Amino acid sequence: MTDVLSATPEGISRAVELLTAGKVVAFPTDTVYGIGVALSRRERLDDLFALKARPADRRIPILVSDLAQAIGAGWEADERAHRLTERFWPGALTLVLAGSGETQAFRVPDHPVVLQLIRAAGPILSTSANRSGEPETLGADDVLIAFALQQDGLAAVVDGGTAPGGVASTVLDLSVTPARILREGPVTRAQLENLIELAR
Repeated sequence: MTDVLSATPEGISRAVELLTAGKVVAFPTDTVYGIGVALSRRERLDDLFALKARPADRRIPILVSDLAQAIGAGWEADERAHRLTERFWPGALTLVLAGSGETQAFRVPDHPVVLQLIRAAGPILSTSANRSGEPETLGADDVLIAFALQQDGLAAVVDGGTAPGGVASTVLDLSVTPARILREGPVTRAQLENLIELAR
């Protein structure tokens, strides 16, 4: 059964325990509800993909508390990344950064619950809390309904009320020059072009 945890210090502490133990946990973000596993327990990523019925070759973002966490994990952040994160993080902008031969997407969500989880459990490999191809979830009840038949796979959902955004983040690829928008979202092309050059 999936535990429903309140967004209190006790509930968040329990969610941190589950994440650090390698369990899959759902939580509110500033866009939609997310679901994830601790980056330190990357070996449990298969559990997350199985729960979502998501193809294993589709990579997912890492939620961090700041750009320094992404750099500390071995990814490259150029001057464009620093400029954009100063303006839009925390917020609805996902940045794809280059690493040693591969790329990885990162975001700092603007929501106190998930930021507390990240600060306590470390970066979280996360995607939207819904079955692949189905509607996004905006509340804890939505998450429970979405995974009603897979409750053994979802250890807990932190009930932080309704997600305020409802629109998935803008995704910007900084591994190329000029940068390329991969998904349009709350942060607009015009806002990005005020800071960096974008591919047409």
